[in-house]
Amino acid sequence: MALITETYLRTQLIKGLANPFPVTEGDKLTPAAADFLKERGIPLQRLASQSSGTLSLNLLPVGVSNRHVHLAPHHIDMLFGEGYQLTPLRELSQKGQFAAVETVTLKGPHGSLSNVRILGPSRGLTQVEISRTDGFELGVHPPIRLSGNLAGTPGITLVGPKGSVALPEGLIIAKNHVHASPDEAQILRLNNGDRILVQAMGERPVIFADVIVRVSPQYSLDFHIDRDEANAAHLTTGDTVQIIPKNAERRLR
Repeated sequence: MALITETYLRTQLIKGLANPFPVTEGDKLTPAAADFLKERGIPLQRLASQSSGTLSLNLLPVGVSNRHVHLAPHHIDMLFGEGYQLTPLRELSQKGQFAAVETVTLKGPHGSLSNVRILGPSRGLTQVEISRTDGFELGVHPPIRLSGNLAGTPGITLVGPKGSVALPEGLIIAKNHVHASPDEAQILRLNNGDRILVQAMGERPVIFADVIVRVSPQYSLDFHIDRDEANAAHLTTGDTVQIIPKNAERRLR
């Protein structure tokens, strides 16, 4: 039995999505995944015994986030010009979100980082997400926070082709977390706000503790980590990690 999610299908686009898409008896196709295939005119191919190569019911697809910026509309205007619209470069794992063609330069007290990708669409507040390693290069030491929790965080300067923005706050290291739709969460027996243990499977079987579960109809199943965490565990986008069952959690404590 396997769980076929929209996020999984998006990762397969890079390799070439099978058409028709193979599924075996007992596989669970989330509504978002079904819509994803339908929108692209890809039918299902029912297989009796052959494995479809999808996710088992205790596995999560990995999404590795490099440094990036979410911009409020007025900051887009300041950086790129009045009324400027971001140009989508590629879709991201979360439906409706995209990596933009546009980039900015981050300037800190002791260094800078150029060609930092902007993610769209625009948000109510500008937020900059970097790794701890990036912080050393910039000369800043932001806290680990969930997205949107910006109170009391350091600021940073953003430089674009038409101007610059000196943020008073909004710089974070993103806390690792799981995104899931309600259907995916139900299948995995997860609830919004759960804190779970997740283990990488490979040469470096790192255990990620206190991973927050975030459930919303707008989400697709994904385990989000930053570049430092991915390097430590030898993970790349499209890999899978394993949820540690609750009875195993108790033995680890």
